[in-house]
Amino acid sequence: MNVLFQLRERFARALAPLAAGAEVASLVEMVRPAGDAKFGDYQANCAMPLGKRLGRNPREVAGEILAKLDVADLCDPPSLAGPGFINLRLRDPWLAAQLQRAVNDERLGVALVEHPRTYVVDYSAPNVAKPMHVGHIRSTVIGDALYRVLKFLGHRVIGDNHLGDWGTQFGMILYGYKHLLDRDAYRASAVDELGRLYRTVNRLADEDEQIAAAALQETVKLHAGDPENVRLWQEFMPPCLEAIDQIYRRLGVTFDVTLGESFYHARLGEIVDDLVARGLAVESDGALCVFNEGASAPMIVRKRDGAYLYATTDLATIKYRAETWQPHAMVYVVDHRQSLHFEQLFATARRWHTEYASIEFKHVSFGTVLGEDGRPFKTRSGDTVGLSGLLDEAVARAYKIVSENDDAKPGGAELNDTQRRHVAETVGIAALKYADLSQNRTSDYTFSYDKMLAMNGNTATYMQYAYARVKSIFRRGGIEVAALRSSGAVIALDQPAEKALARQLVRFAESLDGVLVDYRPHQLTAYLFDLAESYSTFFENCPVLKADSPAVRDSRLLLCDLTARTIAKGLELLGIAVVEQM
Repeated sequence: MNVLFQLRERFARALAPLAAGAEVASLVEMVRPAGDAKFGDYQANCAMPLGKRLGRNPREVAGEILAKLDVADLCDPPSLAGPGFINLRLRDPWLAAQLQRAVNDERLGVALVEHPRTYVVDYSAPNVAKPMHVGHIRSTVIGDALYRVLKFLGHRVIGDNHLGDWGTQFGMILYGYKHLLDRDAYRASAVDELGRLYRTVNRLADEDEQIAAAALQETVKLHAGDPENVRLWQEFMPPCLEAIDQIYRRLGVTFDVTLGESFYHARLGEIVDDLVARGLAVESDGALCVFNEGASAPMIVRKRDGAYLYATTDLATIKYRAETWQPHAMVYVVDHRQSLHFEQLFATARRWHTEYASIEFKHVSFGTVLGEDGRPFKTRSGDTVGLSGLLDEAVARAYKIVSENDDAKPGGAELNDTQRRHVAETVGIAALKYADLSQNRTSDYTFSYDKMLAMNGNTATYMQYAYARVKSIFRRGGIEVAALRSSGAVIALDQPAEKALARQLVRFAESLDGVLVDYRPHQLTAYLFDLAESYSTFFENCPVLKADSPAVRDSRLLLCDLTARTIAKGLELLGIAVVEQM
């Protein structure tokens, strides 16, 4: 149950006699979780703007809203504060009843959406034949988290990895293969050698216009179907795709479809012809361009030399997705530098086919991963940091921390080396993903292994530790979880720490809906951190196995179980695994 949604619905009914429909919608947005728990759980500040518009005292208006507000089943009697703030506190019996229902509910009280939508989520999309680097982590994990949350809530979701498998980098690689290949290195590791060739030719092309032109000609020949270049492209693709898939397997990321640029190449001519026929694409300096009102530059769909661009491919992609899946929304998780491209793309698509006007096109942009120096994160030599090496380093550091913590346990080490390495892989990968997801996606963030692997603060390690700590209680007490859940034990909320934990637990559904308001996974990480903090306070103040009575013990065990399950499910929706021991 989404408590915030319920409260806003109740306020909408109370506000209806005082305001028009559109105004009611904006006013109910001012019903929010309270910023300070001493004022209550939720607060409504809508009386002030409404009072100003009506020319009345806001406190009187707040009193009139309260007279019409029906929340007696959810909340204690609301209170008025200051010039018209309405404070609400959830009723303890209602909280306990919600948690009791969640005890044997696999979905932890989170309902499926009433009206499922179809989403296409476009994420990751690395260029093939170039190693994935630190810049790919953001699109990959943000997109995967959005995919998981949408699907859990009951939407139909298609995850599409739109690979860059047909672009100019292949022209550089083809030129390098024909002129600079180290055959022994290629036999030993095709991906590493192709990466070297790309970097070498890219550098040489900057220095020599003839090499740049020759590399571009190799791309033109590939796109024209030259047999030798197509054969080499087909030879390069499998090892390159396997290298990318190895990264995805470690990250636990999957896709429903992987349709790269090459899939759409044969469709581009007809797309451009159609744009011309509809009067959308017109010639400008020999190129074909679409001019959208208000845009700072035209969108080029065919260059003067006849070559197509990303924009053309993206229009073909929209057409294919619309015809194949009839989506309500297409979500593109791509960095902020492509903002202008997507503005032009979406404007052109809506003009191109009227039925596309009803589709929600959304560019989920994100900031840059920075180094400690405040610049884009790179190696000491100035190269972009490879994602595989990044994962290896995170796991190695996690292994050191896990080993030191295990060795320092009062009763002696509990994990053998195989277990330590499993925990380290899980913790290290989780730390990288969570560090990214916990940021507001539009912000840049500074990469730091030490911060992301910290055992305190808003980190995956802290969340995983909170989960493992709950599991240790059940191990120490010899508690069979399934038996506890079916025992008929009743949740009672008598202590302040129990009530505070309960208030966090019932907000799980609210946090998931919050993620989708503007496609921001950090809404979920913030919730999980607050939950873990509440559990820590509960753990310190409410003895569980040594509770005063069996009834209190079982009630607190159920609170522990719900906490562990909520943390595990929340982390799972972020693409992060938990471990039973740390």
